[in-house]
Amino acid sequence: MFFFSFYLVYSGKSNYNNIVAELFVVGTPIGNLGDITFRAVETLKSVDFIAAEDTRHTLQLLNHFEIKKPLISCRAQNERIAGEKIIELLKQGHNVAYASDAGTPGISDPGAVLVDLVREAGFNVVPIPGPAAFTTLVSVAGTGGKTLIFEGFLSPKSGKRRTRLKELLETGNAVVIYESPFRIVKLLADIADIESTRRVVVGRELTKLHEEISSGTALQVFEDYSSRQSIKGEFAVFISGVKNVKHFDESADN
Repeated sequence: MFFFSFYLVYSGKSNYNNIVAELFVVGTPIGNLGDITFRAVETLKSVDFIAAEDTRHTLQLLNHFEIKKPLISCRAQNERIAGEKIIELLKQGHNVAYASDAGTPGISDPGAVLVDLVREAGFNVVPIPGPAAFTTLVSVAGTGGKTLIFEGFLSPKSGKRRTRLKELLETGNAVVIYESPFRIVKLLADIADIESTRRVVVGRELTKLHEEISSGTALQVFEDYSSRQSIKGEFAVFISGVKNVKHFDESADN
């Protein structure tokens, strides 16, 4: 363990006056705290400062693992300004970790701007892999084909959402989309309207207490969700590629 911690603190070199300091981009659980990696915990313990998308949210995670570190707010709205403050800390020789609210930074979460700024300033950026809702869903979605498109959130505007959705479905590849509980039925309605027989897998509250995974044709899944009186939670939606539709139909007949 001593060697591991030593590596976290001292590996890599900055171009800024030969000061050894790094930014660690840390993936955190999307729900179940047991999904955090040993390396992520050790990293959060070893750094001098922790930057977070929401300091209150990250504080809950840190308290669970009894980690006490100074926190820096680094949201999408202030990412560039916060990035400059983090660079100043790196110049002073302080190691900094960055964690978004849940999952891996930079994947439908802040982090990309910060990484660019830090790397341009000459400091090393170290990835600490962790969970992501889209990989979690894909792992249980079944046949997905060779190519997978991760789109994240579509536009909340109906016209733009449908236009982009058509473009994605026309590629013939599997697609993963994120959606809120307020628009999930509208999204499923659009998919069913465009290609009602496409296989769809919906992951709701993945890894959390009320996790639910629903699978069927786009029309079947839409009918399921549109009949519900209330819808809560966070959603990831897997849409199969056209090459997998035949396989799905054959499996359903058996």
